Amino acid sequence: MAKSSSTRAGPTALADSWRTALTVLQEAQPAIPGGAHVMTVVVDYPPGSPGAPPHRHTGPCFGYVTEGEMRFELEGEPMRVVRAGEAFWEPGGDVIHYQDGNNRDDVPLRFVVTMMCAPDQPMLTVVEADELERRASRRAKN
Repeated sequence: MAKSSSTRAGPTALADSWRTALTVLQEAQPAIPGGAHVMTVVVDYPPGSPGAPPHRHTGPCFGYVTEGEMRFELEGEPMRVVRAGEAFWEPGGDVIHYQDGNNRDDVPLRFVVTMMCAPDQPMLTVVEADELERRASRRAKN
């Protein structure tokens, strides 16, 4: 006996399922450097890791936490916790990214981030202690 091709959902309904398959996590209108180099990376921090030291990127970065919880702090904004299933972004340029460390000491942190960088520039530049001191007034009070 041949199987019927007409099911309750039907082939057309399944083919159109892409129309409702996405959920917008965040939207932004960042300035993107002309000729930007784009890189997507997975970052894995063990439990309790402080993450990268204060740094900046030459272009915007968009991320999504897949496991754990991240301490996230950008210059001028209070520190917040970004949990698994949540997205984050930073504008890049002159803005200092103070924290991206693991908020938990009992589980790892994993996040995916896509960075857009000005041509021939490093994706991440560590901010030196003297600059952090000069810009201390720009850091939000938590």
